[in-house]
Amino acid sequence: MSSFDDLARRYIAAWNETDPEARRTAVAALYAEDARYVDPLVDAEGREAIAATIGAVQEQFPGFVFRLAGPVDAHHDQARFHWELGPADAAEAPVVGFDVAVRDDAGRLRSVYGFLDRVPG
Repeated sequence: MSSFDDLARRYIAAWNETDPEARRTAVAALYAEDARYVDPLVDAEGREAIAATIGAVQEQFPGFVFRLAGPVDAHHDQARFHWELGPADAAEAPVVGFDVAVRDDAGRLRSVYGFLDRVPG
C-alpha cells in the first residue's frame, strides 16, 4: 500500500493535471472505482465526476496550482493534509484548505472530505 505522503503528493498532482485524458488516468490510478469527493461546493461520486470536478476548479482558477502546505498527518487508513491554491509564484495563496482522505484496502482513495479555510470574496 502507498504511504499517505505519496498518496497526498499524487493527489495534488492529479488536481494540477490540466490535460483531461492524463487527469482521468491519474484519477483512475489514485481513486477507488466508487470513490467520493465532498467539499462545501460539490459532492462528486465516481472517478468521472471527480475528474470533472477537478477540471471545473481549474476553469474557475486558471493558471492557479495546488501545493501541499505542511506535513501529512495519518493513522490507520485516514489522513489529513493542508493545501493551498494560487499562482505558482505567489507567496500567499488566495485559497487555503485541508482534506481528510480515507483509503481502501488496495491503497486507493475511497473518500475525500475537503474543507475551505480561506476563499476569495
